[in-house]
Amino acid sequence: MQLSDFNFALPDALIARYPLNTRSASRLLHLDAQGQYHDGHFTDILNLLDAGDLLILNDTKVMKARLKGKRATGGAVEVLVERMQDKFIAHCHIKASNAPKAGAELFVGEDEIKVTVKGRHENLFIVEFSQPILDVLDQYGALPIPPYFNREAEEIDTERYQTVFNDPTKLASVAAPTASLHFDQNLLEKLEAKGIQKTFVTLHVGAGTFLPVRSSDIANHVMHSEWCDVPEHTVELIRQTKARGNKVISVGTTATRAVESAAQAHGGKLAAWTGDTQIFIYPGYQFKVIDRLITNFHLPESTLLMLVSALSNRDAILNAYQHAVEAQYRFFSYGDAMLIDQIHP
Repeated sequence: MQLSDFNFALPDALIARYPLNTRSASRLLHLDAQGQYHDGHFTDILNLLDAGDLLILNDTKVMKARLKGKRATGGAVEVLVERMQDKFIAHCHIKASNAPKAGAELFVGEDEIKVTVKGRHENLFIVEFSQPILDVLDQYGALPIPPYFNREAEEIDTERYQTVFNDPTKLASVAAPTASLHFDQNLLEKLEAKGIQKTFVTLHVGAGTFLPVRSSDIANHVMHSEWCDVPEHTVELIRQTKARGNKVISVGTTATRAVESAAQAHGGKLAAWTGDTQIFIYPGYQFKVIDRLITNFHLPESTLLMLVSALSNRDAILNAYQHAVEAQYRFFSYGDAMLIDQIHP
């Protein structure tokens, strides 16, 4: 399939740059197993899911990973911590007028904390901090909100660009698992009262989630690597759910990629798994675990749009997206949501 097969026209005005006042106030576009779409509100999921169904959520927490600083010569730099290797060393993206070489010293934050470039790892820089990384981020870092917001992180993002159920010990993502942003405590309690179960996986979202696909034939695209963990407890709940004929609903593309990676790592049969995943899900992929997906609206020509097209199908997705544009749904991280049912070919 060609990259251009996943293009659609999106007016800039439909990109949600700020969240709604209430998390669960978003709209919901339900795309059913026949490829038909239905307009609704996010709280309708209470009626669209059945007692005994299982929600899979990603409990990662977003780091304040963006640091502004300067070179020894005074030129401006921006460091984005992608993945910590230990307390002092991280793999980072560095924005500067030209790429710093090994040995270069940078100074971040108002107090000019020294960080030293040690070398390269693939497309990232290996950087050594002179103070513990998490302390530096906590004091001087900004939340790495998506580039298409076209703004700096603000106070509202501190709360709203995190899920209500994030695990503070899992502070390692540089982007939020945004489908989960629609859930507030009230809605979670109502789902539980109805007998809808939930369980957690962890996938630490990397900045690669925003990278464009550059190959015109999508099969040639190489995915960025992200760390994930699918615990035994979650696997057991998924097994029980399927055994009684209920549905497994993944909340977001990251939770989807985590559980499907765990199955892929064991020859297609789900089992507990921890590791780095580069899974790329596009049309033709056979899902091993999930039946339905709650997700936001994605960028044209993105790997996420390809993933949702694999669960439904490309024509149904693009048709639903065209309707969403006409009906002025809000797009991307702070936008509205979809519930997508699997279409079996």
